[in-house]
Amino acid sequence: MTALVDLIVMLGMFVVVPTGLALIGDPAPEWLRRRWPVAAAAGAASLWLPRGAAATALATGYALATLALALHAPRRLARTRSLAPDEIAVLTALATPAVAGTALVAERSGHRLFGFDLEILSLTVPHLHFAGFAAALVAGLVCRAARPGRAGPLAALSVPVGTLLVLAGYFVDDWAELAGAVVLTGGMWLVALITWRDVRTAAPDRTTRALLAVSAAVLVATMLLALSWALGEATGLPHPTLAWMAATHGLGNALGFALCALLAWRRLRDKLASTPTSTSIPTPTSEEAGTPA
Repeated sequence: MTALVDLIVMLGMFVVVPTGLALIGDPAPEWLRRRWPVAAAAGAASLWLPRGAAATALATGYALATLALALHAPRRLARTRSLAPDEIAVLTALATPAVAGTALVAERSGHRLFGFDLEILSLTVPHLHFAGFAAALVAGLVCRAARPGRAGPLAALSVPVGTLLVLAGYFVDDWAELAGAVVLTGGMWLVALITWRDVRTAAPDRTTRALLAVSAAVLVATMLLALSWALGEATGLPHPTLAWMAATHGLGNALGFALCALLAWRRLRDKLASTPTSTSIPTPTSEEAGTPA
């Protein structure tokens, strides 16, 4: 399981975060995005070294980059003065990699941060890259693209709220974590619905529509797995092991949801940038205060 989790984390570090930052369209994260490969290389190298001083030092380099990204969230909020649902989702995306970076430093140093097992800390790293950063950002994107109604704002809010509740559940009990899983699953299913119903149908080419379709379909299955695992932990009912969850839920969310969704949104951005008269899919710009890309 360790090697698989490490590969998923590397996908988050090298591809998911910089691709997402490019979609935000904000000058400060853009500055950081261009330098992100250096930090990602340090973080990735730390994964393959034995726990100790060298791995901890490299992990710290990556954690500092995630902290710089998180510090941009309050600056963005001060500039936009917006707590619209889509903007809350983007602020969440900016902040969550710092939790992953902190967990990485603790795990690579062998320190049981807040008393958590090292295995839990290790799994927190991919979780906050994908269920944190990628899911929150995509929720903000689909909120802007959704047809008028409550589905878009609910999706944009429930993903950050669900992620925070799951994190809080680590400190409370399994029932609190289950409550967070229910909220997060509902939010991600709303993201899947809007992606399929509104974004996919308006996409300008077959490849983009296929990527959006895969990302929506995968969410239905992977979040059902997450819900079953949380239910089993809370009730004692039979449920998948962590290794099986990493190979199914984790890999599916990383490749099927996050990667496909972000690649599709990048294609939408590039397509609309080349055809400025098109308005079928809203796109983010750094000048639009209070809205995510």
